[in-house]
Amino acid sequence: MTTQTPVPFWFLRGGTSRGPYFRRADLPEDLDQLAKVLCQVVGAGNPRNIDGLGGGVAVTTKTAMLSKSEEPGIDVDYFFAQVAVEEELVDYGPTCGNILVGVGPAAIEMGLVEARDGETPVRIRAVNTGATVEALVQTPGGQVEYRGDVALDGVPGTAAPVGLNFLDVVGSKTGAMFPTGNRIDVIDGVEVTCIDVAMPMMIARAADFGVTGYETVEALNENKDLFARMEAIRLKAGEMMGMGDVTKSVTPKIGLIAPPKGNGHFAARYFMPWDTHPTLAVTGSQCLASCALMPGTVAEGVVKPIPPSPARVLIEHPMGEMEVTLTYGDGPSFQSAGLIRTARLIARGEVMVDPALMGPAS
Repeated sequence: MTTQTPVPFWFLRGGTSRGPYFRRADLPEDLDQLAKVLCQVVGAGNPRNIDGLGGGVAVTTKTAMLSKSEEPGIDVDYFFAQVAVEEELVDYGPTCGNILVGVGPAAIEMGLVEARDGETPVRIRAVNTGATVEALVQTPGGQVEYRGDVALDGVPGTAAPVGLNFLDVVGSKTGAMFPTGNRIDVIDGVEVTCIDVAMPMMIARAADFGVTGYETVEALNENKDLFARMEAIRLKAGEMMGMGDVTKSVTPKIGLIAPPKGNGHFAARYFMPWDTHPTLAVTGSQCLASCALMPGTVAEGVVKPIPPSPARVLIEHPMGEMEVTLTYGDGPSFQSAGLIRTARLIARGEVMVDPALMGPAS
């Protein structure tokens, strides 16, 4: 017997993030009550998340909640929550592309989707943004295969590929690719592109913030003046994008771009937004690649020319490179983005929660 309430969970690495995946039905429906549960699960409010499953950085305090979808043509509804590290704070506004990588495998593990022999397509609706994604999961013999030969920069070893094709991601949060109506806005003397493809972002040239765009994650995180300046501009960008007061919201995210140092089309540093991402977010990579594709943005003159559709865009990040495949038409008009990532089931079982947090909302 236990004085705590056990909640079933599956703990997966998706791309370069990780966290617990739940069946939505096993958690409180009320979002305020749910936030309290997720904060305890992660251990939010402590820099080491010592009393929970979190890892002390934003890429390891993410959570996913899955359910069978009632939408025609959709298999799984994916509800994402970003839990803060040092505050007891939960943001339901964004989605997360890296955690999304684990949704297909997790849905099969949970019994929400029946696996086929060979490969299993899983059509996913991102509840937070309404975007539709098709994942292709390797399932020889009707079981998820995690072993494989695909390597991801920022993840040790290799694993089986999970193919992702993102559809309907333009204006995912704001309803428009360029929600301010401009491809470049000047905020506090800095040129920025406010763009919404898979993830609303404020993108600028690294040089305009006094950095190269090639700094390490540690060097950037230590640059408090940089973060203060970026945050001040981000808050104004959020209002201009129609997102209101984004003081406590992780969106819009921030991207700084620079010319490539290697074989990439450009280099990028991605901010979440109060920490530097160790690599690059999946959704953020699509937004950055889309910005690079569109003429008249801050990317013009910084990036190498984008090849014809379907274009393989290579983005350099602090731990290597990420490839995004863009499909587009004349104009150019954005159609879809695809990536190959990996996921791994790390653990499964029950996480213990204070029963008072699981009760009805007060």
